[in-house]
Amino acid sequence: MSKRPQHLDFLLADWPFSMGQVLVRQIQGADKRELLQMRVDMGVLQMEVKGRPDGVMPEGFETYYDYLVALAFEEGESFQLDDERCTEIDREFYQFYHRRICWLTLKQYASAVKDAKHTLALMDFSSAYAPDPQWSVMHEQYRPFVMFHKIQASALLDLESSSAESAKKIIDDGLQSLEKVFEKHDASEHFDDDGFVTKLREMREAIVEHYELGPSLTEQLADAIAAEQYELAAQLRDRMDQRAGGN
Repeated sequence: MSKRPQHLDFLLADWPFSMGQVLVRQIQGADKRELLQMRVDMGVLQMEVKGRPDGVMPEGFETYYDYLVALAFEEGESFQLDDERCTEIDREFYQFYHRRICWLTLKQYASAVKDAKHTLALMDFSSAYAPDPQWSVMHEQYRPFVMFHKIQASALLDLESSSAESAKKIIDDGLQSLEKVFEKHDASEHFDDDGFVTKLREMREAIVEHYELGPSLTEQLADAIAAEQYELAAQLRDRMDQRAGGN
């Protein structure tokens, strides 16, 4: 009986790497389960589509984050992140980053949003229990990047259902959330020049232009107040209250 080859020669030859291009595909495993593959320089990353991208269930939990939450509840005030736990957190960040990129490339936005939410929740947990400030900063610097992916994917998901107004609102709300992050880190002066902010604003403008959307009630109210048209502003507030009451 011949040995199964251990090399990847045929796989790599059939799927050449291209510098600067994200190469992703969705395939089936030997047992017909869905898998994601990303072509990287000198190899291929293969990821599960459910649970952790590597398919591992830490101590029986779906993700390491879920395991840590259970540990924090169990250990109470004695809970802390030691070197081993920090290493595993970094590992999970890295795995979910790659899968999030795969989902975005494949335009599977609901899955991209789900993975971004997981990363943000893990980031919140890590910052709350960080063993030292520098370790927290190392992760927090990527929060705008993850938020950008989440906002972008959420808006595109709404556009798929032909809800352009909702997509615009998601971007507006997302920009407000991003601004609060900048304020929290005393970086408000860099907000308008941030690349992710610029891209989201360009996306918003493209949606408004393509779908010929008029200004929202909130924008109309701001314009009315700026122009000292207080009667109009009162009418707009009433309309906003009526909408809110109907939700």
